[in-house]
Amino acid sequence: TMAEGVGAAPRLAELLESGRRLWEEAENGAEPSSGAPAVQEKVRRGLEALRRAAAMVQELELFSENEELDEIASADLRYLLVPALLGALTVKQVDLSKRLEHLESARAQFWSFLKLCRSYGIGDFQLPPAAAPSPSSGEEDGGSPSPRGPVTAQPSLVAMALSRKTKIERYNQKKELESKLASLRTSVESGQADEDQVREFYILELKKWINTSLEEIESIDEEMVLLRSRGAVKQSPAAPPGASRPGRTPLKPFILTRDAAQARLFGAGYPGLPTMTVDDWYEQRRRQGVAPGQTVPQRAPGVTDEELQKQQQEKKEEEDDEEALQKARSWDDWKDTHFRGYGNRQNMG
Repeated sequence: TMAEGVGAAPRLAELLESGRRLWEEAENGAEPSSGAPAVQEKVRRGLEALRRAAAMVQELELFSENEELDEIASADLRYLLVPALLGALTVKQVDLSKRLEHLESARAQFWSFLKLCRSYGIGDFQLPPAAAPSPSSGEEDGGSPSPRGPVTAQPSLVAMALSRKTKIERYNQKKELESKLASLRTSVESGQADEDQVREFYILELKKWINTSLEEIESIDEEMVLLRSRGAVKQSPAAPPGASRPGRTPLKPFILTRDAAQARLFGAGYPGLPTMTVDDWYEQRRRQGVAPGQTVPQRAPGVTDEELQKQQQEKKEEEDDEEALQKARSWDDWKDTHFRGYGNRQNMG
């Protein structure tokens, strides 16, 4: 294995460096959005390089959870970063149809990196749960310890304060680590650093990515809960497919007035709409079989809207008396000699 490692090491180093460089360009590039085609192309190429690097690390058996940190060669420490970089690029993919799948994959990569660091004793942190919480899970299932106490708002407030404190500490640690890394980076990348400096540099970089991975997992868990909740809502609509509301007889539009005088007045401006008084409307609804407490006419089982409307029209025609017929004819005659808006001269503007 060591012989293979010596021959493959330059190739593995190139793959890691290519993946890291493409991640940095996607993360800090000038493009306004991570969904830009140029960014997504870098993400795709970076993932391809890092997947090949991960396969090579596994084939070479560079790391094992049963060995100590001192047993890893200083130059090989950087390859521990492969799953973390894979997770960072995976989460940058913007295909919405595969978003949940990408989040699950990225979370698994970050978690794998944290577990490996934990087994080697790198950093001081609590390993998150292996799987993301489901939408129905409570806050206590999030993997973070919270003080036991009475069932009040107090525990959640304490948990929020602890979470805030943890994030502030993590942020400060990250800044301190970046400062130390900056002071060592030039000498390590130029090949002038000794082995102790190289080792310190890579361990500092691993600790920085531990903080990044913890933050990413928290963010991924929140987004996954939202996506799964939305999926559950879409899969259980309020009404079953094929269910429909009971049919209603459509009402033709009309103008409702208090008395006959108003009917004549408003009808003059809207010749296309019939007018009726409240009494006329009530009488019409009574004839159609609608009681005061009902909203739609009662129908026999199996009668469609069209049939019901036809029956109501025939019944109405039968019940129309001579007075109603004469009123309709007079109204038609009046409309023939009075144009729309007749008499409306008060509000010319």
